[in-house]
Amino acid sequence: MRWTRAAGRGLLAAAVVLAGYAGLGSPAAGPVAHAGGRGPVTLVTAGDLTDYLDPVLEDWNRAHPGEEATLVELPDSADETRAQMVTGLRSGSSRFDVLNIDVAWTSEFAAAGWIAPVDPGRFPLDALLPPVVDTATFGGRLYAVPYVTNAGLLYYRSDVLAKEGERPPRTWAELERLAREVAPRYGLEGYAGQFLPYEGLTANATEAVRSAGGSLLGDEGATVTADSEATVQGLAFLADGVREGWIPEESLTWKEEESRQAFQDGRLLFLRNWPYVYALAGGEGSKVAGRFGAVPLPGPDGPGVSVLGGSNLAVSSLSRHPETAADLIAYLTGEQVQRRVLTEGALPPVRASLYADPELVRAFPHLPALRKSVLAAEPRPKSPRYDQVSLVVQAVVHDAMAGRQTPRQAVARLARELRSLAHEGAGPSRED
Repeated sequence: MRWTRAAGRGLLAAAVVLAGYAGLGSPAAGPVAHAGGRGPVTLVTAGDLTDYLDPVLEDWNRAHPGEEATLVELPDSADETRAQMVTGLRSGSSRFDVLNIDVAWTSEFAAAGWIAPVDPGRFPLDALLPPVVDTATFGGRLYAVPYVTNAGLLYYRSDVLAKEGERPPRTWAELERLAREVAPRYGLEGYAGQFLPYEGLTANATEAVRSAGGSLLGDEGATVTADSEATVQGLAFLADGVREGWIPEESLTWKEEESRQAFQDGRLLFLRNWPYVYALAGGEGSKVAGRFGAVPLPGPDGPGVSVLGGSNLAVSSLSRHPETAADLIAYLTGEQVQRRVLTEGALPPVRASLYADPELVRAFPHLPALRKSVLAAEPRPKSPRYDQVSLVVQAVVHDAMAGRQTPRQAVARLARELRSLAHEGAGPSRED
């Protein structure tokens, strides 16, 4: 078997930087069908940092002679990964059979006709964590199968809170008080997330808005719901934190890795980030190993809402062997491989039963908190123009956090620009 590896490697993370809008076609009318439908297939994905996919696919290949799966790894930058996938699909290439796509791309790829609807009865949907299935649907049809999930967690310095006799915060007010009053006593910054204007900021902002009871879009992008007091409250939580100093201004330049490193180096009391941080912060060389914990994100009056990250597996509409492609997806979402996704790939699985497995919980103590976060999580806004929606959110929220607009001004602008996308098909405007 030939393994194709593109330059660049990295985690298959939920948070992504999306490339420019590639244009839409017509959705596929039904499940793709080609003569025969069986034969060798290609799985395309972002870089596999832990190399767990190699042995997983080797096991498949031993059991399926003549239907071998070849792995194609694209760059670790998700915008480059998406751009290369889209370029191939728009050109009519049948190189890729199974696409490992970010959950936020499903609507766009389905609306463009690049991925084919799949038969729900062929996959173990009832065995999956319920919220993840919604990320794989568009227009009431299943276009992909959840493979890896993700939800934001609040990491905290357990040693510092123990010394203060405090528990991890459950509300924004508790988080703000501890970040403002306790963190400085230990030479720490208060709270940070991923606030550079890229996909991570869209995730952080959407979490704040949803936690406050608001939303940005409805009807799979057809209606705009952002113009609300809840949206103002969500943006104010982030903007006020920077203005008041308990969110460091430096974090406006941070993505996942910069924020993780700051927490791991012992510079932060609290960090919002994805589950992959747990293993790294507890690993060799970490200054906080054994001195931190993770809980679900707080909200205004209690537990907040995370956005769902992760990836879905879809069959390319151009696949020459769609039957084998669907079988490979069923294999990758089966319980045995899903266990390996966690234990060998260090990624959150979509199988619900694994989160209650005593052996896995002992090895991964954050699983119960992650399960709570996933079950309470919401998808990012669904839209065939998701990439442009995300660019609008990033630009507007970053301006609010940088103090260039008030939260109320930012929400009015956000609603206006999202309506422009929804009703006119225009790109985001630039405003000072």
